[in-house]
Amino acid sequence: MSEVRGESVVGAVTDETFSAEVEAHRGAAIVDLWAEWCGPCRALGPIVDDLAREFEGRVKVAKLDIDNNPVTTARYNVRSIPTLLFFRDGKLVESVVGLRSKNELAARIAKLAA
Repeated sequence: MSEVRGESVVGAVTDETFSAEVEAHRGAAIVDLWAEWCGPCRALGPIVDDLAREFEGRVKVAKLDIDNNPVTTARYNVRSIPTLLFFRDGKLVESVVGLRSKNELAARIAKLAA
């Protein structure tokens, strides 16, 4: 996975790489679905980056630009962004829509990673 921002441990996924990077991943994974034009997405981005660093080695974190990846966006029925998809062993276990606090997301990630 390639880096999205600077030294971030967050990787970008695409329609082409989603299955191999997320659905084939064993363990916990989170995908941040976003778009450049989305204000709440831009606000959530640094929170996701911080959480990726905090949970590095325990949770895989990826970002999917919905404008460039309509197949995966439609497949997971994403209608609003930002949306976070939580996976365990390649299976979707939870989704969260909208801007959320770092503390709330950290609690959800800790539960997923347990």
